[in-house]
Amino acid sequence: MKKILLVEDDNNLGAILSEFLAFKGFEVSRHINGEDAWKAFNSDKYDICIIDIMMPRMDGFTLAKKIRTAGNVPFLFLTAKSMIEDKIEGFKLGADDYITKPFSMEELMMRINAILNRYNNAAINGSATLGKYVFNYDERILKTEDNIKKLTAKEADLLKILFDNKNKVVEKQFILKKIWGEDSYFAARSMDVYVSKLRNYLKDDNSIEISTLYGTGIKLIVK
Repeated sequence: MKKILLVEDDNNLGAILSEFLAFKGFEVSRHINGEDAWKAFNSDKYDICIIDIMMPRMDGFTLAKKIRTAGNVPFLFLTAKSMIEDKIEGFKLGADDYITKPFSMEELMMRINAILNRYNNAAINGSATLGKYVFNYDERILKTEDNIKKLTAKEADLLKILFDNKNKVVEKQFILKKIWGEDSYFAARSMDVYVSKLRNYLKDDNSIEISTLYGTGIKLIVK
């Protein structure tokens, strides 16, 4: 049974979420503030954390930063705030996803399953399958049966972001902030070069495509 750390200060929503997730087969540990949630995180092991941003006694961003520093436990933000700055801040802290209230329970369930599937795939010998390739982010390796390509740090970081969000558009601004630390013109041109490099590395598999949506973002398409 997968275990979820749920941090939501709205008692009604927290109770509904707990009941729904328990019905879906999860074990839920629910808390209404960041301090209690942090104590719970340190006293048990969790498969995923669902964190509200606006909370008493430690906000969600602070809690998420502590969780990310402590280990490789995935988390998503659950919040009523929809400002792009908040989304960028959340992803800079290492968030795996971000869902804005109001939302459907089934949408939340789909996002949770997608995150867990990504982590489960990556946990197999530290590697994940990408078409005919095996991608090992920790070792910065992209390999096939007869070839091993050693990636640079930025190449591995970029491929990981695209892989973790495969078949979804990833905003260019998010990638630039996450990897280059800025979204300047020169950083954007550098990113374009790295995208071209990854396309070249993956060119032998026609089921994989890196698509650039000008003015929007980048999508790793896996057919």
